Amino acid sequence: MAKHWWAPFLVNLLLGVPAVVPVWLVWYLLVNWPLAELGWTVRDPTENDGMALWLVIVVPVVAAFGLVWWLVNEPLRRRTVLAPRSFWLLCALVPFLPTVALIAL
Repeated sequence: MAKHWWAPFLVNLLLGVPAVVPVWLVWYLLVNWPLAELGWTVRDPTENDGMALWLVIVVPVVAAFGLVWWLVNEPLRRRTVLAPRSFWLLCALVPFLPTVALIAL
């Protein structure tokens, strides 16, 4: 199964479903602090807890997802016929498809 290009596509598409949570957390953190400080976005008026609390939440969630993503894709890489550059590009972009689909809906 893994020799085909669609195997890593499907695996990473499935990984993209739980990836909605870390993507949203990173987006929320960026919008409310660094981008708001630059004047590119408007900070949520009820967000007055500070950035440290959010970092305590965001860093472990993103790190856990990144670890699971890598542990799933590293063995899959050895079993596919895709070139390494194509494989990792596919694996990096496909998990964002469920988030993009939710935004589009």
